[in-house]
Amino acid sequence: MTTSLNGSVCSSVDAESVWLETNGVQLHTVQAGPEDGPLVILLHGFPECWYGWHRQLGPLANAGYRVVVPDQRGYNLSDKPAGVDSYHLDELAADIVGLIDACDRETASVAGHDWGAAVAWWLGMAYPDRLDRLCIVNVPHPTVFEQKLRESWSQRLKSWYILLFQLPLVPEVVSELGNWWLPRRSLESTSRAGTFTSTDLDRYRTAWAEPGAYTAMVNWYRAIARYRPQPSSEAVSTPTLILWGTDDEFLETSMAHDSLDYCEDGQLQLVDEATHWILHEEPALVVEALLDHLPDPVRQPDRP
Repeated sequence: MTTSLNGSVCSSVDAESVWLETNGVQLHTVQAGPEDGPLVILLHGFPECWYGWHRQLGPLANAGYRVVVPDQRGYNLSDKPAGVDSYHLDELAADIVGLIDACDRETASVAGHDWGAAVAWWLGMAYPDRLDRLCIVNVPHPTVFEQKLRESWSQRLKSWYILLFQLPLVPEVVSELGNWWLPRRSLESTSRAGTFTSTDLDRYRTAWAEPGAYTAMVNWYRAIARYRPQPSSEAVSTPTLILWGTDDEFLETSMAHDSLDYCEDGQLQLVDEATHWILHEEPALVVEALLDHLPDPVRQPDRP
C-alpha cells in the first residue's frame, strides 16, 4: 500500500508512505528521491519513529538518493509482534536486510541514530556484503558499550533508565500519564532549548498512542537485557562515519573514540554543543556529513 504524505511533513520533497513486507512483519516506510538513486536507509531510535529523520529526508532525496525511512518494528504504524523475543537484535537487523530486498537492491547505505545506530552496528558486523556505507549517530559499538558499563559508574548512572524499562508494565503506565508527560519531558530536558517544537511532540504523542506501540518500544530494552547475542565478528569492514554530539547526557563521548578501534575504515566527527538529539539540533550539518560520506549519485545542479 502506498499513500502520499501531507506536504507539511516533508515540505521540501514529494514523499510517500509505503508498507513493505520483511522478515515476517509489515513495516511502514516513508520514501522519497529518484527510484534509481543509491539506496539510503535511515533508522530512528527511541522514543521516535521515522519522523526523527524528517529534516534529512528531503535534502538527501533532492541530492539524488533513494531514501527509505522505516518505522522500525514495534513503532508507530509498523507491525508490533508480541513478546520480548520478537525484538532481539538479530530480528531487528534482519528486518533491514529484508527492506533492502524489498527495494530490489543488493546493497544500501544505512544511517542510524540511537537504537537505529545499534541496529546499524549489527548490520555492519553481520551483513557487510549488504552495505555500501554506514553512518552511526551517538551510539557506540556494542562491545565498547558493554565494556564501559562494566567499568564506569558514571556511564551506569547515565543508563539508569535501562533498568527501569525491565519492569513489567510500569514504564508503559508511567509514561502515558499526563498525556505522555514523561517521554515528552525527557526529549525537552536532554536537548537544547527549543529543539522539539509542539508539532514534533504532537507527532510523537500520536505515535506513542498507537495500540501496543509503547510496550513494543520498551521491549527493545527488555530484549537486549535478556538476550546477549554474539556477532560472528566484532570488526566492521564497511566504511563508517561516527557522528557524535558531545553534550550527550546518556552516553560518554570517550566511547565514540573507542568505537573507531572496531572500524577497519572509520572516521569520527565530533559536534560540540550538540546533544544526543543532533538530528534535530544540527540538521544541515548532519545532511552535509552524510553527503560527504555516502557514495556519489549523479549530482543534481542544486545540491544543497
